[in-house]
Amino acid sequence: MDKQWILFPLHLMPLFAVFTHGAASSTCPMDLSYVGSIPWDTSICREDPIDKKHCCDTLRSVFAIGLAERLKDHHIFYLPDPNTSSACLHDFTRRLSALSIPQNMVPFCFPNPSRFVFNSSACLGIRTVEDWNFTVGDDTPLNSTCNGDLKDKTRCRVCSDAADTLKNKLKAIDPRADATKCFYYIVLYAAALVNPFGTTDISTTSCILCLENSAVAQGSSHGVELWKLGFALMGVGIGVVLAVMMIVVYRKWDERKRQSVYHREIEKKVRACVLPNAGAKWFHVEELERATERFSRKNVIGQGGDGVVYKGTLSDGAVVAVKEIYYLEGKGDEEFCYEVEIISRIKHRNLLALRGCCISSDDLEGKRRFLVYDFMPNGSLSDQMCCYGANRLTWPQRKSIILDVAKGLAYLHYEIKPPIYHRDIKPTNILLDSKMNAKLADFGLAKQGSEDESHLTTRVAGTYGYVAPEYALYGQLTEKTDVYSFGIVILEIMSGRKVLDVMDSSAALITDWVWTMTESGKMEEVFDQSIREGQEKIMERFVLVGMLCSHSAVALRPTIVEALKMLEGVIDTPQLPERPMPLGHESFQSSLLHGLQRSG
Repeated sequence: MDKQWILFPLHLMPLFAVFTHGAASSTCPMDLSYVGSIPWDTSICREDPIDKKHCCDTLRSVFAIGLAERLKDHHIFYLPDPNTSSACLHDFTRRLSALSIPQNMVPFCFPNPSRFVFNSSACLGIRTVEDWNFTVGDDTPLNSTCNGDLKDKTRCRVCSDAADTLKNKLKAIDPRADATKCFYYIVLYAAALVNPFGTTDISTTSCILCLENSAVAQGSSHGVELWKLGFALMGVGIGVVLAVMMIVVYRKWDERKRQSVYHREIEKKVRACVLPNAGAKWFHVEELERATERFSRKNVIGQGGDGVVYKGTLSDGAVVAVKEIYYLEGKGDEEFCYEVEIISRIKHRNLLALRGCCISSDDLEGKRRFLVYDFMPNGSLSDQMCCYGANRLTWPQRKSIILDVAKGLAYLHYEIKPPIYHRDIKPTNILLDSKMNAKLADFGLAKQGSEDESHLTTRVAGTYGYVAPEYALYGQLTEKTDVYSFGIVILEIMSGRKVLDVMDSSAALITDWVWTMTESGKMEEVFDQSIREGQEKIMERFVLVGMLCSHSAVALRPTIVEALKMLEGVIDTPQLPERPMPLGHESFQSSLLHGLQRSG
């Protein structure tokens, strides 16, 4: 785990008196009793001589546990004032003394008590979790990558990569923000509110806070003692040892042989999935390692719950996007083959084509799966609308993107037999090439329709806010499931608003807000401010089509072909039907969430 998870920078200024004489009359609001009970390697700060840098890194991680616990309980980052901070450090010193750690290490490692006091300039003015959700959103890359057992090195690495991605997002929102301080907020949030095992669990302390576990150190010492014992008895037990070694070697050899056979079978299966005329290439993992500088963190351009995307340059100079897919145990190979098969079959200017794929398996990294696409220099629609401000897109660009997505969906629904339902239409899955042409991507959740183009499924997939109500509630999947998501995207593009608006509690969902504006005769207020001086009649038509597509009643939604013709002005837009029950209604939201949780 990269040491950048370590939280506090070291500034060496003597403030010893603050810690030895207490902190005025303030009391510490943090319960630091965990200092003497959690498994951490205290010997780091008791060795003679003490490695001060190593010790300070460790103490900062231990203190951060208390800050994370306070954030978890009270939803407040940092401490309220310098006196309170000094009181906490004084209590921290007292508890470390009980562990035979020198008192002077605390003022040495924590020279400035105000470091833990809220400052409006720390990171975009974030003080509470409510501020965090308003600024960052309550669905970040952390939520899908740091919410499990992080003792596994691969999961820990993915969590760390997600933190880097989020740090860059915060920096993009406000270039003046202090990246180090923002990263500290991210670490506390991940430890306090994302990881379900708690702030003192080894899964949290060892990965997110980089705290060395005493169990590891003790295990190492214990291993030395066993080695000494084994050496002393070597003459007596040499035969037994050799026998055991032979068994272990044989088992490893047999396991590697079976893994090799399994690997070849999977490779053969995946190769068979790729149609001969699809033009997709079979990559070796070494090629992708060279292209991405051994999957360097600096080349990460995307992060999600199912994997991470790297930017890479192939030996022929082609710039590509390499998606490494992380699967749950037991179902990865089938899903990977299915996705490769689907993407290999589609050829359309508005669908992201597969350049190639790769599978790899070894003792160190385990099973790995990769998909390789052409790199899209303008990122995703979400990047254009969120990270840089919605007004970056002109009206012609918005119009073109909406039409491109409609054409891509029409191809999936009507030009492929049986039809393909994407099931996860959203801005992050709409990529933009150098000319701002839109391409639908990420077919990991795609599903082929049945003969009557309508069936039920017990596994509902998709993203909250974009999933059609009948699909979330009853598992009813049709082509109009994608149409609903497409309608939401239209309204987001036209208004510059997110699907869920935490600023407006009376109309949190974009559909409810648009209907309210339209019924009040304020259609022009739906348009993003930067495009209000334009072709208002055409823009009004696009909004109306978005409202029709995202109607909660399946029968009232057009097909994607009908929606495309309305957008192009080939056919008239019908009169708006009655307003559906607001999806933001508490009972409706409860049912939707229950449906998604039931499937997940």
